[in-house]
Amino acid sequence: MKKQFSHWAIIGLFALSSLIGSCTKEDDYAKIDDEIIREYLDSKGLTAQKTESGLYYLITVPGNSRKPDINSRVTVHYKGYFTDGTVFDTSYGGSAPVFPLKNVIDGWKEGIQLFGKGGKGTLFVPSELGYGATPMSGIPAHSVLIFDIYLIDIE
Repeated sequence: MKKQFSHWAIIGLFALSSLIGSCTKEDDYAKIDDEIIREYLDSKGLTAQKTESGLYYLITVPGNSRKPDINSRVTVHYKGYFTDGTVFDTSYGGSAPVFPLKNVIDGWKEGIQLFGKGGKGTLFVPSELGYGATPMSGIPAHSVLIFDIYLIDIE
């Protein structure tokens, strides 16, 4: 006797295989991004710390003991660029933006909490903690992002 699959079973199998395939792709990007970041750090002679999420950070000025949390509003000057040095955004040349930390990319949500008020340093953000597969104006999908950060104030 021949077994027949319902169309729902076939759709379910297709969805499961798509999900498994997409997980593999994200894992691949995580490995690629990690390699890109490590090669960049090596080429610049930098030693950065790595968090469990894959974010790399280098704090050059720790700031004071007061650090923001996810619910803080922060004032930050920053410069964002790619590993080739191309700047895609900067707050310098104007007033420093003030924003709720919970409203930014995951790399900033995590990384800015590592700085004390007045702290400076650099975040090396793998694409998964940036914009991932979504291209943004001037930022291609799956881009590793680097941000020089100056945490001016915490509210």
